[in-house]
Amino acid sequence: MKHHRKELWFEAPTRRAFINITSQVEEELRASGIREGLCLVNAMHISASVFINDDESGLHHDFEVWLEKLAPEKPHSQYRHNGYEDNADAHLKRQVMGREVVVAVTGGKLDFGSWEQIFYGEFDGLRKKRVLIKIIGE
Repeated sequence: MKHHRKELWFEAPTRRAFINITSQVEEELRASGIREGLCLVNAMHISASVFINDDESGLHHDFEVWLEKLAPEKPHSQYRHNGYEDNADAHLKRQVMGREVVVAVTGGKLDFGSWEQIFYGEFDGLRKKRVLIKIIGE
């Protein structure tokens, strides 16, 4: 069995962002030479996520509005975590959106359903963070 590992680094210019990373994951799959297997993509920070959904701006806006209703950023004083940092809302948003995705690799391609794309979700940006890609198979 072969394996391939790559880290992607991001520094979102805003506190929150949704970044389509599908092409970067596909590039790593090609570099791996793996034709059949599994591809894991996970956020390596507890205030960011990786998820699969449609690349549609209206949907991304809806995510932003919905997440802000679930875990509003302000007032910072509403969260016990916010003694040292002001990012408790980012931890909660990450919990909802998820840590990682696993995609089947078939015939050297990510085996997606219709419209599926991989996204990095940033909830406490303005600093460097990383995503891990780990591909295993033959």
